[in-house]
Amino acid sequence: MQKNETYKIIKFSVVSNTVLTLGKLITGIITGYIAIVSEAVHSLIDLVAALIAYFAVRKASQPADTIHQYGYGKFENISGTIEGLLIFAAAIYIVYHAVEKLFNPEPLGTPIIGVIIMLISAIVNFFVSQKLFAVAKENESLAAEADAWHLRTDVYTSLGVMAALVIITSSEWLFPELNIYWVDSFAAFIVAVMITKAAWNLVIKSAKDLFDVSLPQNEIAIVESIIESNDDIAGFHALKTRKAGNKRFIEFHILVNSQMTVYRAHEITRYLKAGIYSKLENSSVAIHVEPCDNTCTLKCQEGCLVKKCKIENIKK
Repeated sequence: MQKNETYKIIKFSVVSNTVLTLGKLITGIITGYIAIVSEAVHSLIDLVAALIAYFAVRKASQPADTIHQYGYGKFENISGTIEGLLIFAAAIYIVYHAVEKLFNPEPLGTPIIGVIIMLISAIVNFFVSQKLFAVAKENESLAAEADAWHLRTDVYTSLGVMAALVIITSSEWLFPELNIYWVDSFAAFIVAVMITKAAWNLVIKSAKDLFDVSLPQNEIAIVESIIESNDDIAGFHALKTRKAGNKRFIEFHILVNSQMTVYRAHEITRYLKAGIYSKLENSSVAIHVEPCDNTCTLKCQEGCLVKKCKIENIKK
Protein backbone atom coordinates (compact mmCIF):
# COMPACT_ATOMS: atom_id res chain seq x y z
CA MET A 1 0.00 0.00 0.00
CA GLN A 2 1.40 3.38 -1.01
CA LYS A 3 2.02 6.28 1.37
CA ASN A 4 -0.57 8.35 -0.52
CA GLU A 5 -3.18 5.76 0.45
CA THR A 6 -2.09 6.11 4.07
CA TYR A 7 -2.58 9.88 3.90
CA LYS A 8 -6.05 9.44 2.36
CA ILE A 9 -7.22 7.06 5.09
CA ILE A 10 -5.87 9.27 7.89
CA LYS A 11 -7.54 12.29 6.24
CA PHE A 12 -10.82 10.36 6.22
CA SER A 13 -10.22 9.60 9.91
CA VAL A 14 -9.88 13.34 10.58
CA VAL A 15 -13.14 14.13 8.78
CA SER A 16 -15.14 11.30 10.38
CA ASN A 17 -13.89 12.16 13.87
CA THR A 18 -14.80 15.82 13.39
CA VAL A 19 -18.39 14.91 12.48
CA LEU A 20 -18.72 12.31 15.26
CA THR A 21 -17.27 14.62 17.91
CA LEU A 22 -19.78 17.35 17.07
CA GLY A 23 -22.63 14.85 16.95
CA LYS A 24 -21.78 13.33 20.35
CA LEU A 25 -21.16 16.70 21.99
CA ILE A 26 -24.47 18.15 20.83
CA THR A 27 -26.32 14.97 21.84
CA GLY A 28 -24.63 14.91 25.26
CA ILE A 29 -25.51 18.53 25.97
CA ILE A 30 -29.13 18.08 24.86
CA THR A 31 -29.75 14.87 26.83
CA GLY A 32 -27.46 15.61 29.79
CA TYR A 33 -25.82 12.15 29.78
CA ILE A 34 -22.23 12.30 31.06
CA ALA A 35 -21.44 9.02 29.28
CA ILE A 36 -22.23 10.63 25.94
CA VAL A 37 -20.21 13.75 26.82
CA SER A 38 -17.32 11.50 27.81
CA GLU A 39 -17.54 9.82 24.43
CA ALA A 40 -17.49 13.25 22.78
CA VAL A 41 -14.25 14.00 24.64
CA HIS A 42 -12.91 10.62 23.57
CA SER A 43 -13.72 11.40 19.93
CA LEU A 44 -12.11 14.82 20.28
CA ILE A 45 -8.93 13.08 21.43
CA ASP A 46 -9.27 10.74 18.44
CA LEU A 47 -9.48 13.79 16.20
CA VAL A 48 -6.32 15.29 17.67
CA ALA A 49 -4.63 11.88 17.35
CA ALA A 50 -5.60 11.64 13.69
CA LEU A 51 -4.13 15.10 13.01
CA ILE A 52 -0.91 14.18 14.83
CA ALA A 53 -0.72 10.88 12.93
CA TYR A 54 -1.18 12.64 9.59
CA PHE A 55 1.66 15.09 10.14
CA ALA A 56 3.87 12.42 11.75
CA VAL A 57 3.52 10.08 8.77
CA ARG A 58 4.32 12.89 6.35
CA LYS A 59 7.39 13.93 8.34
CA ALA A 60 8.64 10.38 8.94
CA SER A 61 8.46 9.60 5.22
CA GLN A 62 11.00 12.31 4.38
CA PRO A 63 14.41 10.96 3.31
CA ALA A 64 17.50 11.35 5.48
CA ASP A 65 19.49 14.55 5.05
CA THR A 66 22.74 16.07 6.31
CA ILE A 67 21.14 17.16 9.59
CA HIS A 68 19.05 14.03 10.27
CA GLN A 69 21.32 11.37 8.81
CA TYR A 70 19.24 8.50 10.23
CA GLY A 71 16.02 9.90 8.81
CA TYR A 72 12.84 11.13 10.54
CA GLY A 73 11.39 7.77 11.61
CA LYS A 74 11.19 8.67 15.30
CA PHE A 75 8.55 11.29 14.54
CA GLU A 76 6.11 8.36 14.48
CA ASN A 77 7.33 7.19 17.90
CA ILE A 78 6.95 10.68 19.31
CA SER A 79 3.46 11.07 17.86
CA GLY A 80 2.37 7.71 19.29
CA THR A 81 3.68 8.68 22.74
CA ILE A 82 1.88 12.04 22.64
CA GLU A 83 -1.35 10.37 21.54
CA GLY A 84 -1.13 7.93 24.46
CA LEU A 85 -0.64 10.78 26.94
CA LEU A 86 -3.64 12.58 25.45
CA ILE A 87 -5.77 9.52 26.09
CA PHE A 88 -4.64 9.51 29.74
CA ALA A 89 -5.75 13.15 30.01
CA ALA A 90 -9.14 12.29 28.51
CA ALA A 91 -9.59 9.45 31.02
CA ILE A 92 -8.94 11.80 33.95
CA TYR A 93 -11.45 14.30 32.54
CA ILE A 94 -14.10 11.59 32.16
CA VAL A 95 -13.64 10.24 35.70
CA TYR A 96 -13.84 13.74 37.19
CA HIS A 97 -17.14 14.53 35.50
CA ALA A 98 -18.58 11.07 36.18
CA VAL A 99 -17.95 11.49 39.92
CA GLU A 100 -19.40 14.99 39.81
CA LYS A 101 -22.49 13.64 38.09
CA LEU A 102 -22.97 10.97 40.75
CA PHE A 103 -23.06 13.54 43.58
CA ASN A 104 -24.93 16.24 41.61
CA PRO A 105 -27.53 14.42 39.47
CA GLU A 106 -29.48 16.41 36.90
CA PRO A 107 -32.59 15.62 34.85
CA LEU A 108 -31.73 13.61 31.74
CA GLY A 109 -33.22 13.75 28.28
CA THR A 110 -34.40 10.98 25.98
CA PRO A 111 -31.60 8.38 25.69
CA ILE A 112 -32.79 7.00 22.33
CA ILE A 113 -30.97 9.87 20.57
CA GLY A 114 -27.75 8.81 22.28
CA VAL A 115 -28.30 5.17 21.29
CA ILE A 116 -28.53 6.15 17.63
CA ILE A 117 -25.42 8.39 17.68
CA MET A 118 -23.41 5.73 19.55
CA LEU A 119 -24.38 3.06 17.03
CA ILE A 120 -23.40 5.28 14.10
CA SER A 121 -20.09 6.09 15.83
CA ALA A 122 -19.28 2.41 16.42
CA ILE A 123 -19.98 1.44 12.80
CA VAL A 124 -17.99 4.32 11.26
CA ASN A 125 -15.00 3.93 13.59
CA PHE A 126 -14.87 0.16 13.09
CA PHE A 127 -14.66 0.66 9.32
CA VAL A 128 -11.97 3.37 9.55
CA SER A 129 -9.93 1.50 12.17
CA GLN A 130 -9.90 -1.64 9.99
CA LYS A 131 -8.42 0.39 7.14
CA LEU A 132 -5.86 2.01 9.42
CA PHE A 133 -4.75 -1.33 10.89
CA ALA A 134 -4.17 -2.63 7.35
CA VAL A 135 -2.10 0.46 6.48
CA ALA A 136 -0.15 0.23 9.73
CA LYS A 137 0.69 -3.43 9.17
CA GLU A 138 1.79 -2.99 5.57
CA ASN A 139 3.87 0.13 6.19
CA GLU A 140 4.89 -0.66 9.80
CA SER A 141 3.56 2.76 10.75
CA LEU A 142 3.31 3.40 14.49
CA ALA A 143 1.39 6.62 13.87
CA ALA A 144 -1.26 4.84 11.79
CA GLU A 145 -1.44 2.01 14.34
CA ALA A 146 -1.89 4.51 17.18
CA ASP A 147 -4.72 6.20 15.29
CA ALA A 148 -6.29 2.80 14.59
CA TRP A 149 -6.22 1.84 18.28
CA HIS A 150 -7.79 5.20 19.16
CA LEU A 151 -10.71 4.45 16.87
CA ARG A 152 -11.01 0.77 17.81
CA THR A 153 -11.20 1.74 21.49
CA ASP A 154 -13.89 4.24 20.52
CA VAL A 155 -15.87 1.37 18.95
CA TYR A 156 -15.86 -0.59 22.21
CA THR A 157 -16.66 2.39 24.42
CA SER A 158 -19.45 3.57 22.10
CA LEU A 159 -21.05 0.13 22.29
CA GLY A 160 -20.66 0.21 26.09
CA VAL A 161 -22.34 3.60 26.38
CA MET A 162 -25.05 2.48 23.98
CA ALA A 163 -25.74 -0.57 26.17
CA ALA A 164 -26.04 1.68 29.24
CA LEU A 165 -28.51 3.93 27.45
CA VAL A 166 -30.56 0.92 26.33
CA ILE A 167 -30.72 -0.24 29.96
CA ILE A 168 -31.90 3.19 31.10
CA THR A 169 -34.51 3.36 28.30
CA SER A 170 -35.81 -0.14 29.05
CA SER A 171 -36.01 0.67 32.75
CA GLU A 172 -38.10 3.79 32.05
CA TRP A 173 -40.60 1.67 30.14
CA LEU A 174 -40.65 -1.44 32.30
CA PHE A 175 -39.82 -0.17 35.80
CA PRO A 176 -40.52 3.58 35.89
CA GLU A 177 -40.38 3.62 39.69
CA LEU A 178 -36.67 2.64 39.68
CA ASN A 179 -33.90 5.23 39.51
CA ILE A 180 -30.99 3.66 37.67
CA TYR A 181 -29.48 6.78 36.15
CA TRP A 182 -26.28 5.92 38.02
CA VAL A 183 -25.69 3.57 35.06
CA ASP A 184 -24.77 6.72 33.07
CA SER A 185 -21.81 7.48 35.36
CA PHE A 186 -20.90 3.79 35.60
CA ALA A 187 -20.65 3.60 31.79
CA ALA A 188 -18.41 6.69 31.83
CA PHE A 189 -16.12 4.93 34.35
CA ILE A 190 -15.91 1.90 32.05
CA VAL A 191 -14.98 4.19 29.15
CA ALA A 192 -12.20 5.72 31.26
CA VAL A 193 -10.79 2.33 32.26
CA MET A 194 -10.77 1.01 28.71
CA ILE A 195 -9.07 4.03 27.17
CA THR A 196 -6.53 4.13 30.03
CA LYS A 197 -5.47 0.56 29.18
CA ALA A 198 -5.20 1.48 25.49
CA ALA A 199 -3.15 4.56 26.40
CA TRP A 200 -0.72 2.54 28.52
CA ASN A 201 -0.10 -0.02 25.76
CA LEU A 202 0.34 2.72 23.17
CA VAL A 203 2.82 4.75 25.23
CA ILE A 204 4.93 1.69 26.04
CA LYS A 205 5.08 0.55 22.42
CA SER A 206 5.78 4.00 20.99
CA ALA A 207 8.22 5.27 23.62
CA LYS A 208 10.49 2.22 23.84
CA ASP A 209 12.07 2.86 20.43
CA LEU A 210 12.96 6.39 21.56
CA PHE A 211 15.46 4.67 23.87
CA ASP A 212 16.92 2.54 21.06
CA VAL A 213 15.56 -0.77 22.34
CA SER A 214 16.80 -3.72 20.26
CA LEU A 215 14.62 -5.44 17.66
CA PRO A 216 12.37 -8.34 18.74
CA GLN A 217 14.21 -11.63 19.33
CA ASN A 218 12.58 -13.31 16.33
CA GLU A 219 13.96 -10.59 14.01
CA ILE A 220 17.43 -10.84 15.57
CA ALA A 221 17.26 -14.61 14.98
CA ILE A 222 16.55 -13.95 11.29
CA VAL A 223 19.70 -11.81 11.02
CA GLU A 224 21.79 -14.43 12.80
CA SER A 225 20.51 -17.26 10.58
CA ILE A 226 21.38 -15.30 7.42
CA ILE A 227 24.91 -14.71 8.70
CA GLU A 228 25.37 -18.32 9.75
CA SER A 229 24.16 -19.61 6.37
CA ASN A 230 27.23 -18.19 4.60
CA ASP A 231 30.12 -20.71 4.58
CA ASP A 232 32.70 -17.98 3.95
CA ILE A 233 32.02 -16.36 7.32
CA ALA A 234 34.13 -17.68 10.19
CA GLY A 235 32.25 -15.81 12.89
CA PHE A 236 30.42 -12.65 13.88
CA HIS A 237 30.04 -10.41 16.91
CA ALA A 238 28.97 -6.92 18.07
CA LEU A 239 25.45 -7.41 16.66
CA LYS A 240 23.42 -4.28 17.51
CA THR A 241 19.90 -3.40 16.43
CA ARG A 242 17.36 -0.65 16.99
CA LYS A 243 14.26 0.80 15.38
CA ALA A 244 12.94 4.29 14.59
CA GLY A 245 9.38 4.41 13.27
CA ASN A 246 9.28 1.69 10.61
CA LYS A 247 13.04 1.87 9.94
CA ARG A 248 15.33 -0.86 11.31
CA PHE A 249 19.02 -0.24 11.95
CA ILE A 250 21.28 -3.31 12.08
CA GLU A 251 25.05 -3.46 12.48
CA PHE A 252 27.55 -6.24 13.17
CA HIS A 253 31.12 -7.45 12.56
CA ILE A 254 31.98 -10.55 10.52
CA LEU A 255 35.24 -12.51 10.41
CA VAL A 256 36.55 -13.90 7.11
CA ASN A 257 39.72 -15.60 5.88
CA SER A 258 42.63 -13.20 6.32
CA GLN A 259 43.79 -14.00 2.74
CA MET A 260 40.42 -13.14 1.18
CA THR A 261 40.40 -10.34 -1.41
CA VAL A 262 38.65 -7.06 -0.69
CA TYR A 263 36.37 -7.72 -3.64
CA ARG A 264 35.26 -11.10 -2.27
CA ALA A 265 34.70 -9.67 1.22
CA HIS A 266 32.61 -6.90 -0.30
CA GLU A 267 30.51 -9.44 -2.22
CA ILE A 268 29.82 -11.28 1.04
CA THR A 269 28.50 -8.10 2.66
CA ARG A 270 26.29 -7.49 -0.39
CA TYR A 271 24.89 -11.01 -0.08
CA LEU A 272 24.19 -10.53 3.63
CA LYS A 273 22.47 -7.20 3.12
CA ALA A 274 20.31 -8.57 0.31
CA GLY A 275 19.25 -11.48 2.52
CA ILE A 276 18.35 -9.20 5.42
CA TYR A 277 16.48 -6.76 3.17
CA SER A 278 14.41 -9.64 1.76
CA LYS A 279 13.33 -10.75 5.24
CA LEU A 280 13.19 -7.45 7.13
CA GLU A 281 11.92 -4.54 5.07
CA ASN A 282 12.96 -0.93 5.72
CA SER A 283 16.34 -1.99 7.09
CA SER A 284 19.63 -0.10 7.11
CA VAL A 285 22.54 -2.55 7.51
CA ALA A 286 26.16 -1.71 8.38
CA ILE A 287 28.76 -4.53 8.30
CA HIS A 288 32.38 -4.35 9.47
CA VAL A 289 34.76 -6.98 8.02
CA GLU A 290 37.63 -8.38 10.12
CA PRO A 291 40.32 -11.03 9.32
CA CYS A 292 40.13 -14.40 11.10
CA ASP A 293 43.24 -16.44 12.06
CA ASN A 294 41.25 -19.34 13.55
CA THR A 295 41.80 -18.25 17.13
CA CYS A 296 39.11 -16.87 19.37
CA THR A 297 39.08 -13.70 21.38
CA LEU A 298 36.55 -13.20 24.14
CA LYS A 299 34.45 -10.87 22.00
CA CYS A 300 34.10 -13.25 19.05
CA GLN A 301 33.93 -16.60 20.83
CA GLU A 302 30.14 -16.60 21.16
CA GLY A 303 29.58 -15.99 17.46
CA CYS A 304 32.40 -18.27 16.25
CA LEU A 305 31.39 -20.40 13.25
CA VAL A 306 34.71 -22.25 12.82
CA LYS A 307 34.06 -25.93 13.49
CA LYS A 308 37.42 -26.56 15.20
CA CYS A 309 37.88 -23.36 17.14
CA LYS A 310 41.10 -23.31 19.18
CA ILE A 311 39.58 -22.51 22.55
CA GLU A 312 42.92 -23.07 24.21
CA ASN A 313 44.30 -20.02 22.37
CA ILE A 314 41.78 -17.59 23.77
CA LYS A 315 43.35 -14.16 24.01
CA LYS A 316 42.38 -11.70 26.67
